[in-house]
Amino acid sequence: MPLLKLLLDTDIGSDIDDAVCLAYLLANPDCDLLGITTVTGQAETRASLASVLCKVADKHIPIYPGREEPLLIAQQQPAAPQAAALNRWPHETHFPRGQAVEFLRQTIRAAPGEIILLTIGPLTNIAALFAADEEIPALLKGLVLMCGAYRQPMDADPLEWNARLDPTATAIVYHAAVKMHRSIGLDVTRQVTLPAPAVRERFQAPLLRPVLDFAEVWFEHADTVTFHDPLAATTIFDKAICGFERGRITIELNNEQLAGMTRWTADPLGPHEVALTVKPQRFFEHYFSFFA
Repeated sequence: MPLLKLLLDTDIGSDIDDAVCLAYLLANPDCDLLGITTVTGQAETRASLASVLCKVADKHIPIYPGREEPLLIAQQQPAAPQAAALNRWPHETHFPRGQAVEFLRQTIRAAPGEIILLTIGPLTNIAALFAADEEIPALLKGLVLMCGAYRQPMDADPLEWNARLDPTATAIVYHAAVKMHRSIGLDVTRQVTLPAPAVRERFQAPLLRPVLDFAEVWFEHADTVTFHDPLAATTIFDKAICGFERGRITIELNNEQLAGMTRWTADPLGPHEVALTVKPQRFFEHYFSFFA
């Protein structure tokens, strides 16, 4: 079977799960990773972090630092804390500047109907892409987002980080008409976790060693890794990991306190797919099978 063409937009360097996700994509022999764009504060530093994993994997993946500031609101994620581990790993320091959106646009146009765009950070880059070229959504094979929260207990925070960091961008992206518009939300990803000791035990493959080093920065203020972004990525290659339903997602913009909140309504003819169930054991078996 032909490899699946994929573009990754990431805020690697904040939550550790972005690096966990990128390692999976680089290790997966069915994935043709065409490029990586980074988003939010210190985008070039985030590009350097991504380059560490590409170097360990011995893969030459184009990396483009993207937009750092949200479209309308103030920045809430100005830094990439995992950069504290950068000096321990070979990495790139020079990247094309101001070209991330154009790179995405040209790459998608060169392979219409063939590329899945995976977004695991705030949606600033993707909103700018869709605004720059209104035909791009229709040229994608699919759009898969780790974004939003759809079925949470009433006492849970209704706001998910990626959606709330740039609410206007989130609204633009969810308004776009894409053949497959799929979201894996916080209510599902929170069911897929490993405590720090288990991460240290299982992240011993060469490609996971730098991820573990980045994770030690994460463990300074957390004792668990939640596999938010890797879960979204694995659903592209194993459709049985999550159960999806069709519906319609709207984004709150009028209430400043709830800006970026995702509201989902079931509708068999709706434009969006939302993950409502997950099989954690199947996920972990699938993920770690590429690092055996």
